[in-house]
Amino acid sequence: MLSPAVIETTVRAALLEDAPWGDITSEALIPASATATAELVARESGVFSGGDVFSAAFVLTDDRIEADMRAEDGDRFAPGDVLAVVTGPARAILTAERVGLNFVQRMSGIATVTAAYVDAVAGTGVRIADTRKTTPGLRAFERHAVRSGGGANHRHSLSDAVMAKDNHLAVLTRSGLSVTEALIDAKTRLPHTAHIEVEVDRLDQIEAVLAAGIGTVMLDNFTPADLRAGVAQVAKRATVEASGGVSLDTVRAIAETGVDVISVGALTHSARALDLGLDVRIDGD
Repeated sequence: MLSPAVIETTVRAALLEDAPWGDITSEALIPASATATAELVARESGVFSGGDVFSAAFVLTDDRIEADMRAEDGDRFAPGDVLAVVTGPARAILTAERVGLNFVQRMSGIATVTAAYVDAVAGTGVRIADTRKTTPGLRAFERHAVRSGGGANHRHSLSDAVMAKDNHLAVLTRSGLSVTEALIDAKTRLPHTAHIEVEVDRLDQIEAVLAAGIGTVMLDNFTPADLRAGVAQVAKRATVEASGGVSLDTVRAIAETGVDVISVGALTHSARALDLGLDVRIDGD
């Protein structure tokens, strides 16, 4: 998802937003001939993500800038670690600084919290997945950061897979069809490659969904006891996803119920930006 084209389009838009008519501070205070060296330094521990995005912020500002990435996406780092070194025209480095930092701090924050969830379920075989609760326009960046932290991606958009929730099922069954009949009928209008997931919030809803040959059943806001019962009822006939009420305090217990996937909206909607700093030195100082 994080292709060069996506990076360029999004970073160019951010640079235009931040300096629509140029960086008047740098242009007024910094000689045009000045060059600078800047180090991206970790102020706290974390997991790195967004190296290509960080680099693009500088190179797209001025192609004379060179960005030497010292950390790769997915690397863990400690306070004081130098994650990248940027060299080139001082004005351009100062112009790109905030955009580059905003992206890499946000993405590394997501990678770090994702890694904490992945670590919490280690040994269970459960996948930690994101959701569509992402910042509009930045989904590809945030989804990439989840993968940097060892997590997995859910469907990228509404166009990628079918996910039937309670409101969808209410409309489907309004014609008098049972849930099973309605799902089977819906499948006739889909390509054979389309994956179908159905959300349930009670154990007694599971069998009707399985009878339609659904690929994934989402158990939404189930207690650990009901999750175990649901996993036993599904009995490997579909992938079982748990969602709702997931935190670092609860994720291990959820994983130990035997579910296959745990989706966590907090990976993207609640992750804080990490404290990373850009220490700039004007060459010759």
